[in-house]
Amino acid sequence: MTDPAAPPAPSTPSAPRRREAVHEARVEGFGTVRVVPVAPARDIDLLHDWVTRERARFWGMLGHTREQVLETYEYLDSLSTHHAFLVHLDDRPVALFQTYEPGADPVGEYYEVRPGDFGLHLMVGPADGGARPGFTGTLLAVFLTHLLAENPGRRRIVAEPDTRNEKAVSRLLRAGFVLGPGIELPHKRARLVFLDRDAFLSRAAPRCS
Repeated sequence: MTDPAAPPAPSTPSAPRRREAVHEARVEGFGTVRVVPVAPARDIDLLHDWVTRERARFWGMLGHTREQVLETYEYLDSLSTHHAFLVHLDDRPVALFQTYEPGADPVGEYYEVRPGDFGLHLMVGPADGGARPGFTGTLLAVFLTHLLAENPGRRRIVAEPDTRNEKAVSRLLRAGFVLGPGIELPHKRARLVFLDRDAFLSRAAPRCS
C-alpha cells in the first residue's frame, strides 16, 4: 500500500523527442541520413558555433553574435520561399542546407530565372571526428534526391558559391553541376552553377533504403 504522506517518487526524465524529418534515407555503408527543418531557438548554439568558425568564412557570418544569428534564422523561418535544414547522420547534426526560390531572392536579379529553378546553399559542419572520404558528396546526393526526386516541379537546382571557395565549386561540379556565368552580388563575387533534374536523376545515386 502506498503511504499518502510519502513524497512522490522521482520521475525518470524522458529522452528528447526525435525531430520529424522531411526526408530520411539509409545509405549502405554510410548510415542513416535525416533532413530536419532548423528550429532557430532550439538549434542556435549549434548554428552560432558553425557559422562563426573561420572555416565557414564564405557563409558570411563571421563575427556575428548569438543574437544576430538567431535573428537571421528566425527571419528565414518566417518566410515561405526560404528554408533551412540540418542534415543528421545517425542522429548527429553534420551539415546545414538552405533552399530558396530564386525569383524571391536577390540572386534572381542577376540571371534569367526559369520556371522550376530552385536555389541551394550548403555547409558541412566541422569534421571534429576527422575527415571521411566521400562524406560531403554522399550528404549532397541524399539532399539533392530529396529536392528533385520527390518534387517533380523542380527542374533545375541553382547555387552561387563564392568564386574564392574553390573547394565548394569543385564539389558541386563533381555532383553534376555545370558552370554558369560569374555574377557580382552585393556581398560577394559568385559563380553560378546549375544542376539539371534529368541529368542528376540519370546519374548513379547512393544505395539507399
